[in-house]
Amino acid sequence: MSDPVARKAYYSIGEVCELTGLKPHVLRYWETQFSVLNPTKNRSGNRVYQPPEIKLILLVKHLLYEEKYTIEGARRKLERLRRGEGRHEPLERVLQPEFLAGIKKDLSELLELLTPKDPAASGRPGVP
Repeated sequence: MSDPVARKAYYSIGEVCELTGLKPHVLRYWETQFSVLNPTKNRSGNRVYQPPEIKLILLVKHLLYEEKYTIEGARRKLERLRRGEGRHEPLERVLQPEFLAGIKKDLSELLELLTPKDPAASGRPGVP
């Protein structure tokens, strides 16, 4: 399982959201801001993403959320990477199994925090 993204040829927007931890409206917005993010559409008109596009989404997410780039800054960075002017370290680092395991752990902890506790355990009846 060296490349968790390359299991299927095409992914739906819902599957990509699950893989990346992003919401559909974020992906659709990014499509308007980053010309390199341009998923094809199937006969029904639904977006379908291929593994290279998912890797790009993970790179954009890393640039925006971890490296704190602005949209414009991330756009310029992607262009420099595309032209070969920069190192591909962020993409390689984002796709490392350790990095992905860390994201999964963080999401699990967040889910635990957001999951309502049993009202009986709180000691206050009727209070969630």
